[in-house]
Amino acid sequence: MKRSIAMAAAMLISFSAVGMNVSAEENETKVFVTVSDKNRELVIVQEPVTVTDIDSDGKLTINDALSIAHDIKFEGGAAAGYKSSVGQYGLQLEKLWGTENNLSFGFYVNDTFSMGLADEIKNGDYIEAFTYPDPNDYNYFYSYFDKKNGEEADPDSEVTLTLSYVSFDENYAPVSNKLKGAKVTVNGRDTGAVTDDDGNATVKLTEAGRNVISADSDSINIAPPSYLINVKGEAVTTTTTAAETTTTTTTSKVTAKTTTTTSKNSSSPQTGVKNSGTAIAGLFAAAFTAFLMRRRDEE
Repeated sequence: MKRSIAMAAAMLISFSAVGMNVSAEENETKVFVTVSDKNRELVIVQEPVTVTDIDSDGKLTINDALSIAHDIKFEGGAAAGYKSSVGQYGLQLEKLWGTENNLSFGFYVNDTFSMGLADEIKNGDYIEAFTYPDPNDYNYFYSYFDKKNGEEADPDSEVTLTLSYVSFDENYAPVSNKLKGAKVTVNGRDTGAVTDDDGNATVKLTEAGRNVISADSDSINIAPPSYLINVKGEAVTTTTTAAETTTTTTTSKVTAKTTTTTSKNSSSPQTGVKNSGTAIAGLFAAAFTAFLMRRRDEE
C-alpha cells in the first residue's frame, strides 16, 4: 500500500511539472530585435528576445522588447543604454543604445511603421529601431530587404534580395519604394553588388560563418537593412595585440541563443512567468499530499 501511494505521488509530481512547463513554453513570446545607432551602424541584428511585461502595463510592447534587448547586449544593460517615459503623446523613447537624441528615433514591426513604443507585439515579430543621425533632419529613411534570414548555405552560394525603403506621402501615410543603386555589403564589407531598377541585387556568400548582409545608398540616407544567414565551413578569427597576432580557426555555426530576462515587476500572464510559479506551487502541493497520505497509512 505504501509503495503504491509513493508511486502515485511521484507520477503526480512528474505529470504536473511536465504539463506546467509545456504551458509556460506555449505562452512564451519571442521576438527578434535589430537596432542601428546614430552612426548608421547595426549594433544588434535580429537578437532573439523572450519578452516579459517589464513595465507592468498589462501587455507586451516594443518598449518591453527594446529594454530587454539592451539588458542582453548593451554594456551596463538597459539602465545605462535605454530610457523611456510618458510624455505629451504617450510613451516616448528618450535614449536608444546610449544616445539621447531629442526623441528622434524610429520603430518598425515586421517592416511596418509603428506609431510608438506602446504598440503591442506578438510571438515571432521582427522589431527594428533606429536613431536619426541628425535629430533635426528627418530625411532619413527606414530600409528593408524582402527577406529577413535564410537557411544555412553552402560556400560560394548566392542569395538574391530586393531592397526597399519607406517614405511618406502628403498625408503622412507610409509608402514603400524600391531602392535603386544601393551598394550591398556583407559583414560591413563592400561586395561590389548594386541594386538594379527594381531594388534587386545578387550576392555571393564567400565567408564561412555568420553573414550579415546590409546596404548603403549615395542617393538617399537610409537606416541600414539586415539579412542574416549562416554559411557552412570554418570561420577564421584573427586577434591582434601589440605583442603578437593570433589566428584561431573554429567551426562556425549560427545558433539562436535566447536569453530570458525577467523583471521583478513583471505580471504579464502571456509570458509564462506566472506559470513557472504555478509549477513550483503544484510540485509542492503534490509532494505535501503524498506526505500526508504516507503519515495516514503509517498511523
